[in-house]
Amino acid sequence: MTSITSVELNYLVFRYLQESGFMHSAFTLGYEAGINKCTIDGNLIPPGALITFVQKGLQYLEMEANLSNNDVEMDEDFSFLQPLDIITKDVNQLRQMIKEKRKNIQKDRDKDKDKGKDKDKDKDKDKDKDKDEDEDEDEDKDKDKEADQEHEGERGRVREKERHEREKEREKEREKETEKAEINKEREKQPEELADRDMVVDQEDKDAVKREENGISVVGPEPMDIATTSTLATQEACEIPNSDVTVLEGHTSEVCACAWSPTGSLLASGSGDSTARIWTIANGLCKSGAQNSPLNVLVLKHVKGRTNEKSKDVTTLDWNGEGTLLATGSYDGQARIWTTNGELRTTLSKHKGPIFSLKWNKKGDYLLTGSCDKTAIVWDVKAEEWKQQFDFHTGPTLDVDWCNNVSFATSSTDHMIYVCKIGEIHPIKTFAGHKGEVNCVKWDPTGLLLASCSDDITAKIWCLKQDKYVHDLREHSKEIYAIRWSPTGPGTNNPNQPLILARSNI
Repeated sequence: MTSITSVELNYLVFRYLQESGFMHSAFTLGYEAGINKCTIDGNLIPPGALITFVQKGLQYLEMEANLSNNDVEMDEDFSFLQPLDIITKDVNQLRQMIKEKRKNIQKDRDKDKDKGKDKDKDKDKDKDKDKDEDEDEDEDKDKDKEADQEHEGERGRVREKERHEREKEREKEREKETEKAEINKEREKQPEELADRDMVVDQEDKDAVKREENGISVVGPEPMDIATTSTLATQEACEIPNSDVTVLEGHTSEVCACAWSPTGSLLASGSGDSTARIWTIANGLCKSGAQNSPLNVLVLKHVKGRTNEKSKDVTTLDWNGEGTLLATGSYDGQARIWTTNGELRTTLSKHKGPIFSLKWNKKGDYLLTGSCDKTAIVWDVKAEEWKQQFDFHTGPTLDVDWCNNVSFATSSTDHMIYVCKIGEIHPIKTFAGHKGEVNCVKWDPTGLLLASCSDDITAKIWCLKQDKYVHDLREHSKEIYAIRWSPTGPGTNNPNQPLILARSNI
């Protein structure tokens, strides 16, 4: 009999984790089991292969347990066993369970037969009783009619009273709804008062907040107001017509990341096909008549020869502040820096696991990477070498984000968030409060507030002056994978607009 190998089983589990959305677990298993080295053609494996394989195995064991050596075919007493019993017990134990079940079924059938005989006897007796009862019922019906007529008038009066009471309750509810509507109108007229109520940081924090910028202590701008109530919920949804949508085709596998260049005309995308692409998006491309125009695209290959190596998946990418360089991180643990004309400028190698996130600082002299090897590394781009490695986490580093040119935050599967600074050997701040993997961290435009989201179905907002979160957002019902601050408030081109935090899940 053909048996399944450990390599084949690992691949089925890897595919199951990917199909179930457990991407972090799939990455880890793929890296440790060397999935990229196996010769299995993933295109031949149908979706749900592992589940199908396990179900067929359970069915086989169930069939084996129900068929004895003398059985030629299954009889009417075929017993369906529980999956847990099939997994935890051997065939002899399962057969013993089936025998006991069949005995119990036969006993129940014998009891049913005896009950049937007794019912036939009882029916004959009941017929005689029914005749006598019918005569008594006729007399009782005449009496009941007289009693019903007497009480009908009284019931009508009770119903009328109940109807009046219900009408009064409805009037009270209408009055309450009218009052609520008036209150909502007043709130819309006074947005500034509501914003004052929803301040994230108190006035004392505003007056004293300072941050580190390039090693120099400077007074930062005041924190932005955060609208905890959904001010956008009242706006109508905007549906984009198909005529205004452009589909960029070229990748041969899933697209893992994309980012607009600060120049606005270039869009970068990274894929599981071992390539990144730089698309030139001309003005008016999405207008009618421009759909058929050829797209200018550069293909940045991360592997020579075959393009289906899982170890070369482009997992993350980011543009520098001037839009002149594109950094990509891949599953092979290497970060690469490309020019806008598609030329590979630098390859940065030190991580011992897949890179899940990378970010340029605002000045553009440092590149920050976070990896499955539980570390984050700051790279000196000009010197083309690593400057400092931070290994504070006990699980894979999932995301990184710069606070300023020398300080940054990291998040991990270990539920922790660390704020680190170049030159320091210990975190300058530790945030603990999430109860699941912290998937994303993002500083607001002032660098004073840090937002995070997690598998614990919450998003939290942190302030450097406090150890505990200042806001705990629990509106979601599933794991949250991405968060973004709006480009508004002090330090942006929209200083008078309120700060908004967007969160999303799958």
